[in-house]
Amino acid sequence: MAKRLWLVGVSSLLAACQRGDGTGTTLPPCTGGTALSLAVGAYQAIDPTLNSGCTVFPASASPTEYLLVSQAASGIPNDTQSFKLQGSALAPSAIAPRFAAPAASPAELSPADQFHLFLRQAERSRAYPVPPRQPRAAIQASLQGPILPSDSGKNRTFKVCGNLTCGSDSLRTVRATLMKLGQHIALYQDSAAPQPSLSQTDLDTLRAVFDTRLYEIDTTAFGRESDIDANGVVIVLMTNRVNQLVTSAQCTSPTGGFVAGYFFGADIDPFYATQYNNGEIFYSIVPDPNGTLSCAHSVAGVKRLVPVTFIHEFQHMISYNHHVLERRGEAEILWLNESLSHYAEELGGRSFLPADTATYCNYVFGDVYNSAQYFQAPQSYFLVDTSGIGALASRGAYWLFLRYILDQYSGDTSFAQRSLFTRKLDITSLTGPENVATQTGQSFQLLLERWTLANWVSDLPGFATPAELQYKMWRFRTDYGTLKTRCPSPPLNTGALPATLPLVPGVGAGNGVNLSGILRAGSGTYFRVQQAAGTAGFTVLFSDGLGRALRTAIVPRLNVMRIQ
Repeated sequence: MAKRLWLVGVSSLLAACQRGDGTGTTLPPCTGGTALSLAVGAYQAIDPTLNSGCTVFPASASPTEYLLVSQAASGIPNDTQSFKLQGSALAPSAIAPRFAAPAASPAELSPADQFHLFLRQAERSRAYPVPPRQPRAAIQASLQGPILPSDSGKNRTFKVCGNLTCGSDSLRTVRATLMKLGQHIALYQDSAAPQPSLSQTDLDTLRAVFDTRLYEIDTTAFGRESDIDANGVVIVLMTNRVNQLVTSAQCTSPTGGFVAGYFFGADIDPFYATQYNNGEIFYSIVPDPNGTLSCAHSVAGVKRLVPVTFIHEFQHMISYNHHVLERRGEAEILWLNESLSHYAEELGGRSFLPADTATYCNYVFGDVYNSAQYFQAPQSYFLVDTSGIGALASRGAYWLFLRYILDQYSGDTSFAQRSLFTRKLDITSLTGPENVATQTGQSFQLLLERWTLANWVSDLPGFATPAELQYKMWRFRTDYGTLKTRCPSPPLNTGALPATLPLVPGVGAGNGVNLSGILRAGSGTYFRVQQAAGTAGFTVLFSDGLGRALRTAIVPRLNVMRIQ
């Protein structure tokens, strides 16, 4: 199954290595600790480092149910630790069989995924393959000036990455023709693009959607782009070289995929721009129906795919401008940067409603599909992440978390109010957890605690979910089924949507809880405890995999909510 991924690539990945287990001696038996007393609908986040990992649940006079989420509320990217969650009766009893939280096997990153990871890591480190030559002040002497209508039909050359590492020895010179000029967009096409190619009508359609719809959405939601070349437009370069970043065999293999388009930070970085293209450029594939360059891409497929990629990549360009160029700080951390770009896709889709549901599906399907992949095994993926951004499930987590805080901390659900919030996330020198905490006015760990609960209880039927644990614009228990019907043909060749919410916690008695697995920064393992009427109380011990205290730095939390 070919996966469509957005961006650009370094050859090596940062593996999320498991940090050390707990410290000290084995925790004592759980006979006394935090005593819970929760009404239905109430919840509590318990820090196991403050109570020797021991939580005591009371006897139940009536049928009772709790949702338990063992979580790492850490803001440290890729942080992990083994854990056990062991329940027992208040009176001695036999140890229940262990339930290992199932972990999804990490998918092998495709060449396209690796390229994407390279781009975002290069932005973050500002370490591009070609050595820097000129500081920003020297760039001003090489400005090209505005592009005019009279320039239509003229050729110019561009330096384009020739492989997935984009080193100095791989840069290729591309000659391209200015095909369409809009108010904000100049659309160039590779002079060697294969035939049949885009017609003048096709090019007009792409220019219009870039220039009058997607540009306005992104700049309203995230702020303005830079203009270091003083030409007044963002260049869209449709070039054979993007198609050729992967081979036909790679893009059709089970672990393959293709690069649909990308933004390359070095083009506008003050210390690198003149070594590359010294301007704001979005690169995209060209139609290649006969597969002469790599895998085949029809004209209709390019018209459907490239606008979705553009609105995603343009957010990255805007973010880089505000964080690096204007405030001379670091690029936004990878997971939060990606979350904003995936949200941009959703915005693009919503702009076509209610009239055009087919185009809406084209933009939003990927985000919803990715979220379903995350919900199938949230314990297997990070939210706070810098190394796994190629994984679709990881992208699903990023989008879900941003959707949650948007719904909670925007003035209302209107585009205008949500844009006020997302602009704050982009137009700042802050990054990552500090950025999120500052813009919401809440601690990052509190947001994570509430988000994990919201994923299960937000639209739970027959349950009075607290307002702070709700998604407002999505009701995932029903929306998956609705979109499965509305969007029957997956536009990204990823597979079908589930019919219902795929987050299915394990279920068992309190004294039989016996979970083990790995805590991953931001995410959690879900379990539902059910007690019959008249059942005695029980305890739960939350420890590392060896029965010792969990590390404070992982910010371990046992999130408990009473459902019944």
